[in-house]
Amino acid sequence: MRDPARILVVDDSLDAREILRSRLSAKGYDVVLAAEGEAAIREVAADPPDLILLDVMMPGIDGFETARRIKALPSLPFVPIVLLTALAESADVVAGLGAGADDYLTKPIDHEALLARVAAVLRVKALQDEIALQAARLAAQAAELASWNARLEARVAAQVEEIERMSRLKRFLAPQVADAIMAAGGEAALGSHRRDVAVLFCDLRGFTAFAEGGEPEDVMALLGEYHALVGERVFHHGGTLERFAGDAVMVVFNDPIPTPGYCRTAVQLAREIMSGAETLFVRWRKRGADLGLGIGAAAGFATLGRIGFGERYDYAAIGTVTNLASRLSGRAAAGQILLGARLAEEIQPDWPARHLGDHELRGFSRPIPIYELAM
Repeated sequence: MRDPARILVVDDSLDAREILRSRLSAKGYDVVLAAEGEAAIREVAADPPDLILLDVMMPGIDGFETARRIKALPSLPFVPIVLLTALAESADVVAGLGAGADDYLTKPIDHEALLARVAAVLRVKALQDEIALQAARLAAQAAELASWNARLEARVAAQVEEIERMSRLKRFLAPQVADAIMAAGGEAALGSHRRDVAVLFCDLRGFTAFAEGGEPEDVMALLGEYHALVGERVFHHGGTLERFAGDAVMVVFNDPIPTPGYCRTAVQLAREIMSGAETLFVRWRKRGADLGLGIGAAAGFATLGRIGFGERYDYAAIGTVTNLASRLSGRAAAGQILLGARLAEEIQPDWPARHLGDHELRGFSRPIPIYELAM
């Protein structure tokens, strides 16, 4: 509401308008005048006043219709209307209130009653404006809160997605490697590509017979110990755990994060796994499980990346080097680590490897040189 309040006086009588202007202006109100209903409607639409004093009996549209049209103006804030009427019958009062008027004064208008009624109605106007202002503030705050909630939900969704991506990565990567990949751009690093890698396969000797004759709980407990032994050492050396398949494990080095000295790291891992497995075998033999471990490792180029469909993806390394490491692992006796020629050469002279000759391996068209790592 304005200060001072702005009052629109609508009356077809010039004398009546001037009398009301004089009385209200003397009290400090800002008074504007209109001589008939149409002019009053235009005035209200252009600049809504704080209060309207509206004569009922006017030429053209009467006060009832004028009040009705003013209240119907779109986006009009609350503007109280006080009817000025010589019609004191209850039916006329009801008609005026039904048309949208908020109060009425009967003519001839008493000066003190006029000022008291104007002050009372303006207090209502002030309260209504304050309510409207508070409602607008609440709406703005609600909108701002909704915006913050939307941004928070988006951030939470992004963080959840990030956690899910990290979880998927950590299924087959050492934690520090997964962290490095996420820092470098996320799962894009797992797109199909070629890289020179070292691949290690290992699996247990005698496991199939043990699994056929042993209790399922004993088999799963043994596998859990074996996987823990291999997995902890793989992650310690920053390897990529390509797969667990029963007692068979495949590990890749130098991808998806380049690893200096990856050939030596792969052989060091093979030595540590074999050494740790010997301790497990002693304990397992006391449970009636006479098992051993064979390891095969090779170096060379492979095609690597994420494979799968929908929500089920894995990381894979495909190529001759992978096949060679797998065949060497299958040929290795219990306690034996077999290497491909390239890998055996890379680790010289620190770790001697004895040439066992060239052998036919399934999937290879010519004999393959095989080396045994000296333990």
